[in-house]
Amino acid sequence: MSAIVVTGTDTGIGKTVFSAGLTAALQASYWKPVQSGLEEETDSQVVARLSGRPVLPEGYLLQLPASPHLSAEAEGVEIDPDSLDLPQVDGVLVAEGAGGVMVPLNREMLYLDLFARWTAPVILCARTQLGTINHTLLSLQALRGAECDVVGVVFIGEAEADVEQTICQFGKVAHLGRLPMIVGLRSETLASDLGEVQSAFPGGRSGADQPGGRSEAGTEALAQAFATHIDIDTIKKALQL
Repeated sequence: MSAIVVTGTDTGIGKTVFSAGLTAALQASYWKPVQSGLEEETDSQVVARLSGRPVLPEGYLLQLPASPHLSAEAEGVEIDPDSLDLPQVDGVLVAEGAGGVMVPLNREMLYLDLFARWTAPVILCARTQLGTINHTLLSLQALRGAECDVVGVVFIGEAEADVEQTICQFGKVAHLGRLPMIVGLRSETLASDLGEVQSAFPGGRSGADQPGGRSEAGTEALAQAFATHIDIDTIKKALQL
């Protein structure tokens, strides 16, 4: 089995959409160790809908949309990192973190520590908006300080060639491409499905068990954007594929 980690400089930057595209491009399986927040479509549901690939159950599925350690504490739970070893799958596994690199899992361990434990190559997703140079360079410094193998940076958003070049120059990191914003990726059936999804979670079912429905147009648009804009060959090389 080969595994690759997708993390980001912040939350809400598009790394789940990137993860979906990567999962499809690599014909991989997807895993989200901790899902915090169940009010909207979960990351596992998004990836299942946009990639059509196998999605593994989350290690922890938590109601509160917050840092994993706070979401867990709100439910009287402590996340045990020893329960979050990379699952064994046939082929490639794409594992997506939550929020940014330095997000706490519990009061003693960060996601960064988990990435270091896994020893899998890491892709860092970054915005192209104002402030991204600082956030991205700090994230790269943290990953390398933990001796993580950084494959490169994927930018998400409108093109900012000078900003992207500055990050790659100072960060001494590969530019893996820029994923533009893609219209039509949100589930058309999300509103009608959400009530059933929410009622199912207290029973302990995975967010991946309640997909919002495949969107063929969205899947095709993402696949086309990936083929056009993302350096999948460098990623495959890091996985020795």
